[in-house]
Amino acid sequence: MRLLAGETEVKVAADPQGEAAALIFRTVTDPFVGQLSLFKVISGTVRNDMRLVNATTGTEERLHGLFHLRGKEHLNTAEVVAGDIAAAPKLADSPTGSVLAASKVPYRFPGLTPRPTPFGLALEPVTQADDDKLSGSLAKLVAEDPTLRVERVGEAGSGQTVLRGLGDVHVQVALEKLARKFGVHVTTSPVKVAYRETISRPAEAEGRLKKQSGGHGQFAVAQLRLSPRGRGEGISFKDSIVGGAIPRNFIPAVERGAREALAAGGPHGFEVVDVEIECFDGKFHSVDSSEMAFRTAAALGVKEALAKAGTTVLEPVSRVVIKVPVAQQGDVMGDLSSRRGRIASTTNEGNVCEIEALVPESELARYVADLRSLTGGHGAFEAEFSHYEPLPEHLASKLAPTP
Repeated sequence: MRLLAGETEVKVAADPQGEAAALIFRTVTDPFVGQLSLFKVISGTVRNDMRLVNATTGTEERLHGLFHLRGKEHLNTAEVVAGDIAAAPKLADSPTGSVLAASKVPYRFPGLTPRPTPFGLALEPVTQADDDKLSGSLAKLVAEDPTLRVERVGEAGSGQTVLRGLGDVHVQVALEKLARKFGVHVTTSPVKVAYRETISRPAEAEGRLKKQSGGHGQFAVAQLRLSPRGRGEGISFKDSIVGGAIPRNFIPAVERGAREALAAGGPHGFEVVDVEIECFDGKFHSVDSSEMAFRTAAALGVKEALAKAGTTVLEPVSRVVIKVPVAQQGDVMGDLSSRRGRIASTTNEGNVCEIEALVPESELARYVADLRSLTGGHGAFEAEFSHYEPLPEHLASKLAPTP
């Protein structure tokens, strides 16, 4: 077998008399034993209670309770020679693809090329007990099947836990295993599309906070100007205060309040991006002004300025590369057009056509199943985020504000 020693590829001979080395090729969770690591001995002889080092992490692992698997039976063994396959429990720090070796040379398995995970579902636990177990159970699920991917999308408190896989069937089988094997029940929903908002013209507004309820009150005034920036340039803050209209120690509070207001969402409820915030004037009170007062005033000013300027909803657009048989090229390209996709290029190699297109992310939620139906299971695609662009007005009006 060929492994990597540093950046050099070396051939390890399957010699029972050589230095012990084993490759963990699969991890499974047993309801009685816990985590089981299936490994193949690629060199030497692995014996019960032998200590080997994970070449990737440097962690020392004790291989205790070795056994062979025969169906559901566990056949205990004292040693495993080069070329044989066995299992060992509780190798918690050695995931699938790890190489355990007695040598101090850090062997690494090159691994397989990661496969794209174009299909995802958002998971919501049914009960509090399911919520408590969800994170750990998903980690075990991914350890068993590295082609699955778990990610957290959205803001803290309102985000989604998303399980991604090779396709809808792959994810559904994983969810069935999650319920059957780990006792975690979830409901599923489509992944939220990360819409954004921006402004197309400048606007000015005054953020004013004045409260008096006995003792120290709250007073702050911030004059703000919002201006559009180029796509993808993000948020910037410009301090144009002169003459001490707002003391210097309160300027960071103004910036923080303005940024928080943009992140909280514009008139459509989505995060506002690509805007310059300029604070050019204001007022303060020597007793009643505070950082919190200026944060609140800046947030009020931003909300008012956004309402005056009006916002445009931006949608994420993905770059999609699709490989289909030439016979289905026309059907696939027609389907992409119906999804508001723009064909960038097509390339034919033998009987396979590669189509590159830009497609709105909202149109790709069920594309795995739709492409399989169009091509009889012979099509495949990869998608990656490309850029944001304005959402057509007739579609923006149908969007429900985010909670």
